[in-house]
Order: sequence, then C-alpha cells, then structure tokens
Amino acid sequence: MKKAEPRVIRLLMELRRMGVADTRVLSAIERIPRALFVAEPFLDQAYENTALPIACAQTISQPLVVGLMSQALEVGERMKVLEVGTGSGYQAAILAKLCRRLYSVERHKPLLAEAEARFRHLRLHNITCRAGDGSRGWPEQAPFDRIMVTAAAPDIPPALVEQLKPDGIMVLPLGDVGGIDQELVRITRTDRGIDIQPFLPVRFVPLVEGMPEE
Repeated sequence: MKKAEPRVIRLLMELRRMGVADTRVLSAIERIPRALFVAEPFLDQAYENTALPIACAQTISQPLVVGLMSQALEVGERMKVLEVGTGSGYQAAILAKLCRRLYSVERHKPLLAEAEARFRHLRLHNITCRAGDGSRGWPEQAPFDRIMVTAAAPDIPPALVEQLKPDGIMVLPLGDVGGIDQELVRITRTDRGIDIQPFLPVRFVPLVEGMPEE
C-alpha cells in the first residue's frame, strides 16, 4: 500500500489524540480519500478536521465525528450494516471497509447519484444504496447487526430499533433539530428493551421524514 501523504498522516495523528483508537477505523480513514467527497471550493480543507458543506444543504461530517461514530458502532467484518443518510458517501465508504455488506438510504437523489459514482470509482462493491425515507430504514433487508444514522432526530425512530438484531448497536445524533442541543448516542438492543449511552455533543442536519420535491 502506498504511503499516506503528510496531510492525511497529520489528520490521523489528530484523530488519535482526540480519542479515535480503533486501528481498523483509522486504517479505513487512511485508505478512503476524503478529497474525493468534498466539493471543489473546499478541496484545500479536505483533510482538515472540520465539517464542510455539500449540495442539497447537507454536510460532510467532521473526520473526528466520523471516526468516533464508526468506533462506537463496533463493526465486525462479517456484519450487515444500515446507514441512514448517504450524503456525500464518505461515511458509507469508511463503513464499507469495516463490514461485509452496507445498505445506505438517502432522500436526496442528486446526492445519491454522486455518491454511487464515487463508490464505483473506489471499487466499493459491498455498498447497496437506494433513495428513500431513512427514518423508515430498509425493512426488506432487516435485520441489521449495526445501524448508523447521520442526521439528528428528536426521538429514536421506532422503525430503526425494530430493524436492529438482538444485541445490535445503533449510533445516532439525538436532540434539537436546530442543532443547538444534540448528542451522539449509542443504543444497544437488549432483552429488556434498549440501553442508551450518550457520548459526544454534536451538530447534525435534521432527519427529515418523507422525500423532497426535486
């Protein structure tokens, strides 16, 4: 494997310092070129630890948040994972390096088309995408070992909990959809219901039900 460029190494060192310790997650971040997912006006910031705007009033998440969410999900290489909110496709590409099969749902069709083109370019053949209302999950492919939601909801979507396997884990931002008071939570489905562990204050775009008019 070719040696990572200095700005990628600098980013990886920063992520380690800030709590991303999972070597598989760090390796995936090293191997997926974030610049491929960033809009052209922001290419000079592709390897900075910051969120950046993309089309359809969405964002590509801060690398630290991508790393911590991926780490909290504890994805095994034989697992089947659902991602709600494909966006640029960057988080999906990271997850695809960690799991056996990734299913990703996006409500904005233009974003989805661009993300799928990036997956083809990177030869990530274990990702299946569709346009749809992410709050409903992907019932035809359920149950999932892991679920990641990349948009904030005021409450935990019941359909997603139902699509999680027993002992499965879901990571999502919960809280005010205005982005003022949101927190990443890790949810584990147990025999008694769900166990909820908050672990990071964040700011995400809202999880919106239904499909946009495009």
